Amino acid sequence: MICPDPPDLEPLRQTLFSSLVGAAVLLAVQFAFPRAAARVSALIWRMLGSLARKPWLCGLLLFLTVVLVRLAILPRLRVPVPGIHDEFSYLLMADTFAHGRLSNPPHPMWISLEAFHINFFPRYASMYPPLQGIVLAIGQLLGNPWIGIGLSCGAMVAVIYWMLLAWVPSRWALLGGLIVWLKFCVTSYWINSYWGGAIGATGGALLLGALARIRRKPTLRNALLLSLGLTLLANSRPYEGLLFSLPAGLYFLYWFFGAASARFTLSTRWKTVQLPILAVLLLTVAGMAAYNRNLTGHALLFPETLNVQTYHSAPMFLFEASKPPLQYHNQQFEEFYNGWEREEFDHTWESVKCLTWLKTVRFFSAFGWWGVFLAAPGFYWVVRNPRLRLPWIMLALVVAGAYVVVWSNAHYASPATCVAVLLYLQLLRYVRQMRGTRWRWGAILARTSLLLLLADTATAVVRKQCDTFYWTCQGDVSRLVVQKKLEALPGKHLVMVRYGEDHNIHDDWVFNGADIDGQRVVWAREIDEEQDATLFQYFRDRKVWLVTPDTDNTYLAPYTPAPDRDDEK
Repeated sequence: MICPDPPDLEPLRQTLFSSLVGAAVLLAVQFAFPRAAARVSALIWRMLGSLARKPWLCGLLLFLTVVLVRLAILPRLRVPVPGIHDEFSYLLMADTFAHGRLSNPPHPMWISLEAFHINFFPRYASMYPPLQGIVLAIGQLLGNPWIGIGLSCGAMVAVIYWMLLAWVPSRWALLGGLIVWLKFCVTSYWINSYWGGAIGATGGALLLGALARIRRKPTLRNALLLSLGLTLLANSRPYEGLLFSLPAGLYFLYWFFGAASARFTLSTRWKTVQLPILAVLLLTVAGMAAYNRNLTGHALLFPETLNVQTYHSAPMFLFEASKPPLQYHNQQFEEFYNGWEREEFDHTWESVKCLTWLKTVRFFSAFGWWGVFLAAPGFYWVVRNPRLRLPWIMLALVVAGAYVVVWSNAHYASPATCVAVLLYLQLLRYVRQMRGTRWRWGAILARTSLLLLLADTATAVVRKQCDTFYWTCQGDVSRLVVQKKLEALPGKHLVMVRYGEDHNIHDDWVFNGADIDGQRVVWAREIDEEQDATLFQYFRDRKVWLVTPDTDNTYLAPYTPAPDRDDEK
């Protein structure tokens, strides 16, 4: 099986080797000194138990831990540099919101300024749902968009901890919060890029945590929190959020008209739960309709749907047929949409297998670590636990949904993050009870599983390794260097980007902010002599520069036409 875009398995092989060595050492020490290991574990467990009696303090400490630890390791892992199409699209959205508007008027020179995952008509705006842009806009107003990423990750950890309190004992919930922090908020691309993931995970945790509390005692606060979770999902990961919410919605209706009717009057259920949820959801739908209308001209047409209709000919789902190839204004779009996308999925079983393998590797890298398998002995009991049926169904739907779409990354499945952590905690709880006549081998396996996560994270920080499969937080700073260099010069500038024949379609330099005409540096594509002349005339008050990312990503010089153009004359 030859995949056009195979995953790089070398990072996983390296972590597997180090995990096997680490597990062997940890297991040997604990089996050799079982009493000492048990005493240390008991001490830590008592400390967690003492702290866990103060849930508000735990939530605050988890939030602060995420933010402060990430700031403390900035010498090892710098503020991420955007490098992926999606990141620049989100940053455009943030800049638009920071300017106090939902979208921007289309630019007359849009052909030269066209960028990936961005709509230029009827309005110039990102194609993505708005919440990630709002988070980045908050960060931008505070000094840097990445500040919003850090705050959203801190909120995610605190909210997942709150959700776990409704499902497991308090100290296990606190342990779960620490697991989320170590896995997603130190070296993961969730906190080291502008792609996000935290908002969808927060929405899923609010939904599942509020639902568990409403089942026991319906309150207005939990009804509003459940509604807020649905709102976050609808405006961050609408597709995966819908799949995650469907089982929860059916269970809620079952509870509302069945189990709750024996304990609470219909009037109480409507006033306390149903009406507040309906009110918030109606406001959410109205807000989404207004947003869609501003960006696309139609209340029911989502910006991403418009972008798919405008640019994509490859299918979004495995069962869809491809459209005829489209024509584009530049070679980079031609190579991306008519080349790479159609090669990545060509409707053969081989390409389905390749995509499935790629997604599996990415999901494991983002959500798991090799030490997870040490908790596998508890799997039988976790699957058979009737109380966990709803989380299992919610997780299964999100996973199935991720595998039937063509394009999927780990943060797409973020709504199910809280479920993954909940099920892992339950595995540990069962494994921890397993023992033999001489050793409590289950407790040893559980401790080793957790220690390997800690070791993986610490090792990545020491090695200055960001996420093993995404280069976003290790991105090429060349474009940023050029940007800063030109901003330090007087006047306004226009940068013409000339790509080579072997251009990497994932490394594009042409992205701009919300106020193109007002920004000091404008990035544009070199297209053809006629279009470029029109562009130069429009920006005649700017000095024109040339960059060549594919031949020399440090090159910056006054613009000169390509040699082949002179030959044509």
